[in-house]
Amino acid sequence: MQMERQLQLTADGSHTLYIPEMDEHYHSVNGAIQESSHIFIGAGLHSVEKEDIQLLEIGFGTGLNALLTWKEAELSGRFRHITYYAIERYPLPEEITSRLNYGERVWPERKSCFELLHRAEWNKPVDLSGCFTLHKIEGDSNTCPLPDNINLIYMDAFAPEKQPEMWNEAFYHKLYTHSVEGAVLVTYCAKGEVRRTMQSAGFDMERLPGPPGKRHILRGRKI
Repeated sequence: MQMERQLQLTADGSHTLYIPEMDEHYHSVNGAIQESSHIFIGAGLHSVEKEDIQLLEIGFGTGLNALLTWKEAELSGRFRHITYYAIERYPLPEEITSRLNYGERVWPERKSCFELLHRAEWNKPVDLSGCFTLHKIEGDSNTCPLPDNINLIYMDAFAPEKQPEMWNEAFYHKLYTHSVEGAVLVTYCAKGEVRRTMQSAGFDMERLPGPPGKRHILRGRKI
């Protein structure tokens, strides 16, 4: 996707990227790190009561969610190992990712970890530490094979009106099929249609309070 991506500063001092052609941001202008921490770590990772986790992110994007997850795996003492799968159709070039300030803002004492995430080879598992394995998959989430036995899903594709092919019942059912019983799905998108179609695919859905600038988010469980 050869589109311009503009670097912007958000309210919490962390960066986001803006695509003028789509009128879409990668993260909230109200605070990129604040948003991702609230949704994907607070409502997602913290709600999985397992020591070993198979995690699937739909949309690797800037790598912010992966960095936050890796830091939590290393420092929280709650997890033995996280295998982090991330599917991305349009990987960002280093000329863009090298300008993002997530390393300094998220994990200053180990800021090089952010570079390691982006330098990790695609389409193969890469052990980045004893408790964190990254497996970036370049492809279309609708058509490429998904890993099995997923415990946690970060649904972080662009908004439904910008990327409608990622927000449909058939795709949610695919996610459901590849997940284990009790698996958690979390997303920033709280639209009623999204909640209803995820429910139809089998997930037990709930609305939760959102981060600053957002009223609600969604979390689902495979029951």
